[in-house]
Amino acid sequence: MTPWTPADMPALDGRTAIVTGANSGIGLPTVLELARHGARVIATARSEAKGEEAVAAVRRAVPGARVERALLDLADLASVRAFAEGVDEVDLLINNAGVGMTPRSLTKDGFELQFGTNHLGHFALTGLLLPKLLARPGTRVVTVSSDAHTRGRLDFDDLTLERGYGRMSAYGRSKLANLLFALELQRRAERAQADLKSVATHPGATATNIVKVGPLKPLLGLFLLSPETGALPSLYAATSPDIRGGEFVGPKLRLLTPSADAASEELAARLWDVSTELTGVRFDRLAAR
Repeated sequence: MTPWTPADMPALDGRTAIVTGANSGIGLPTVLELARHGARVIATARSEAKGEEAVAAVRRAVPGARVERALLDLADLASVRAFAEGVDEVDLLINNAGVGMTPRSLTKDGFELQFGTNHLGHFALTGLLLPKLLARPGTRVVTVSSDAHTRGRLDFDDLTLERGYGRMSAYGRSKLANLLFALELQRRAERAQADLKSVATHPGATATNIVKVGPLKPLLGLFLLSPETGALPSLYAATSPDIRGGEFVGPKLRLLTPSADAASEELAARLWDVSTELTGVRFDRLAAR
């Protein structure tokens, strides 16, 4: 079988895509290929300068690309709401941005940074954009998780991790939450008979800014995937006609099996309820019919 490449992507003319964390890592090649195939792409970043650099890079590679930058800080729910209010339409939402292995700190809303940014920010963004997603046919939400989700544990009595913090375990917890969210979103879309597919991805060990290992980074880089390769699961999940909602796509576009915790419908429902309470964002349009 010939390996799938971005050359196999369908034409995306008339489709609007949003990519969070678009200025670096796998976000930038994701934006580039979506734009190359005709999509209008809203590329979000936390700073105007970085967003402008990303947009300029895409336009140099794809003259005439329909790409625009937008400010979005997923660690600030006010920023999430302001961004969502400014979106006119969306067909593809790629929840890509993330922070990892950071010292313990809190978001502007008082959430542990990795959980607040990687999960709660994207949960709120998806919920706020849901009416616009459901107004379009064949929409997709792609949420970037990781195999690190297997090292995550959810303690609902200590979501700020005041009783103990580990950089990697906190990252794994946020990626577990990403996967739980993606799978639960698909279940709720199916129950509501909504024309929406939710897909999770794992890019593989990729050379991105999320990997911070000091002087060892150049050596480690010899064993890491390029951002272009790491972006393939997201691009495939967002555009392939063969993808099904609820799938978990990994490196080489293999379908992965979520951990027992990630597959738990009970745990997913509880996380959904807690996330709704913490963010104040409801997915009323996905109420079962």
